[in-house]
Amino acid sequence: MKRFSNFTVICALLFAVLLGTTSALADAWKFAVMGDTQWTCPTDPAGQNPNGVPVSIINQINRRLIEQGVKFVVQVGDLTENGNDAGIVVRARAAQQLYTAGIGFFPMRGNHETSAKPDGSNSFAIPAIQSNFPQTRGVSNAFGATNFSSPTAVSADLDGMSYSFDYGNARFVIIDNWATPSKRVDAADYRYGYSIADQQSWISNRLNKNTRGTTHAFVFSHQNLIGENHQDSIFTGYTNEKPAMQNDFLASLMNNDVKYYISGHDHIHQRSIVASPDGSSKVEELIAAPNSSKFYTPKSLTDGKWYGQKSRETSLSQEMYTIGYYIYTVDGPRVTVDYYSDDHGNWASDKCYPDGTTPQSCTVAGNHITPTFNFVKKETWGYSQNGKEILVPQGGSYVLTDDTSGAAANGESGYGRTTAKILSGTNGSVKKDYNDRQLTKPVDTGWAPKDNNLLASDIFTLWGMADLGAGKTDAYVLFITYDPHLAKHPGKGSFGIGAKDVKSTWVNAVNNNVGGTKKFVKGPWKSSYGLGTYGVDRRTKTAWAVVNYNASFAVANGIEPAPGHGK
Repeated sequence: MKRFSNFTVICALLFAVLLGTTSALADAWKFAVMGDTQWTCPTDPAGQNPNGVPVSIINQINRRLIEQGVKFVVQVGDLTENGNDAGIVVRARAAQQLYTAGIGFFPMRGNHETSAKPDGSNSFAIPAIQSNFPQTRGVSNAFGATNFSSPTAVSADLDGMSYSFDYGNARFVIIDNWATPSKRVDAADYRYGYSIADQQSWISNRLNKNTRGTTHAFVFSHQNLIGENHQDSIFTGYTNEKPAMQNDFLASLMNNDVKYYISGHDHIHQRSIVASPDGSSKVEELIAAPNSSKFYTPKSLTDGKWYGQKSRETSLSQEMYTIGYYIYTVDGPRVTVDYYSDDHGNWASDKCYPDGTTPQSCTVAGNHITPTFNFVKKETWGYSQNGKEILVPQGGSYVLTDDTSGAAANGESGYGRTTAKILSGTNGSVKKDYNDRQLTKPVDTGWAPKDNNLLASDIFTLWGMADLGAGKTDAYVLFITYDPHLAKHPGKGSFGIGAKDVKSTWVNAVNNNVGGTKKFVKGPWKSSYGLGTYGVDRRTKTAWAVVNYNASFAVANGIEPAPGHGK
């Protein structure tokens, strides 16, 4: 086996970073996102949640994150219900479990950190954040994060409040717009400081895809672009205010290939596509499920304080009244997000917690003791910088075509000339959100080069076709071209579209279906073929399969026992 020197490996990695691409030497890695951490119950009989910090919840999630091997955690503000300096100390101590495991923790202020001392006598928690979380300035506890920056040219008050850093092939930009000693603006019931517009030059510089040197960029702030319950926004007012500021910010995200804006504040799991007021830009927003004893219910779409702006939001997924967290897996140009939440859910809020029988009702008093949560994966979605996305409404067609030209345009190497198509399939979901909006499915594609000699095509990934909590997608027909020089026994059933099983072995893709009957066909797909049918059309050098799940797929040899060897 040929050995490479450390110098050769390092040079290859540096070259890939400079190009903003990923080489075969890159390894997948994970980070986590936690929602607001507030303890709001009037009592704490177990004595586990001092100073308004739900340590009893945080500890359970920390253990899961350690088990799942994340590199660091981003927490999206409202670190404590009380928002005072003593609460921030408690929240910092609750992160020690992560530090001990070699995992970073990157927090931000929320409105609760700003509102604890209305007179600003604690400098709006800035000194407490800086002293308890020095990692926001890269001083210590960075755990591999590098290249820290804050918009100190705007104000020294923002040092470690708004900040960005790099990890692996991704940049992280965290925006703080809360009151500071040098600027306070009262609007929409909150005390704001330096606005998005004040910081836009720094934001755009940090996101610039031509100079940042990373494949991905993720943007975080506590407040929502457009919320579900809270009607304030990150733009220093209600969602109709400062349209020019909104247009500039969303354009800076979309034009720099930022796919996700991640927030908290609303205590609900909500995914939406949010468009700018001028309609020229859009981004997917995640409002993170809470890690709190407080939950919110969406307000009516016709509520006057939305000022007609909910039409700019396309609802994708929603789950209310439960505790959850998120794992982001970054794998070269591809990002996969897994949402985990408690399998019980239906918890009531505030003084009734954890009554789980009548959500948002206080007719039954809870015991104010945190239950043991059983976290299960509820949803997976993702994207690739070398793929595409289509939005499929209910009743809409999944039909799409993609090929490896996007990877080539990204400067990636190692690909053949592979084309993938969804030939047939319809979004049959009937799921709606709380406000009776039909949920749209964003279907994303991505590519990776073939990873072993069994494959006769590049690897094609699909995300986004399953409903939250569903174990399968609608049935659809997947079609992938192959290199005939790499095909063995293409007409015998042991060659065709494969996917990896739980042991990461390439197997017949239809083996992973939920239901259906496996059957091999020589020749092209026909509309009469049911779930589980798969085939090879040697004339067009394509393989196809009728499947009902999303995964990474490739045309492969040996997906069934070789001809003449039985089953």
